[in-house]
Amino acid sequence: MTLTASMAGGLSGAFMLARGRAEGFARVQTDMAGAARSFWAAAIALPALLAMRLIDWAVQGRPATPGHALALEFLVFLVGWSGYAVVSRGLVAAMGRAARWPGYIAVWNWCNVVQYVLLLAASIPVLLRAPAPVQEVSELVALGWALWLEWFATRIALDVPWVAAAGLVALDMSIGLLLSGIAGI
Repeated sequence: MTLTASMAGGLSGAFMLARGRAEGFARVQTDMAGAARSFWAAAIALPALLAMRLIDWAVQGRPATPGHALALEFLVFLVGWSGYAVVSRGLVAAMGRAARWPGYIAVWNWCNVVQYVLLLAASIPVLLRAPAPVQEVSELVALGWALWLEWFATRIALDVPWVAAAGLVALDMSIGLLLSGIAGI
């Protein structure tokens, strides 16, 4: 399979999963080559992260050293993304699902793109200075949908009970929160 076909399948599968369609997993290339190709999802998601940061700065004000702030944000993004992949491999193996890890990490990567799109969409009411309740509801819906998507995709990819999938989602969130706290962002 070519990189382009793998990316197209991964993204279309992730968007299907985001709509609750489990058959989206079948579109994702689930072998080790597909897992490796799926890390291109980070490059696809990066513009959404940058757009969210720019929206935040437009509303909150620009930091004193924007180049440093962006570099730090980029570093946290890369360490968090790759760090979870590394940690998850051992945990998935400990769960007796090592053979399913390539498909899991591939679908996790592609679903991250969808999650960033959801979070970017939720930042638009903030940019437009919509009333606080509209901003809060849009952020809550986007965050809830993003968390649900990761949980749903995890259950399907690893064929694990809901609590195991929730634990992996919690680990992913914990890594992100820890890195953000350390970096002060």
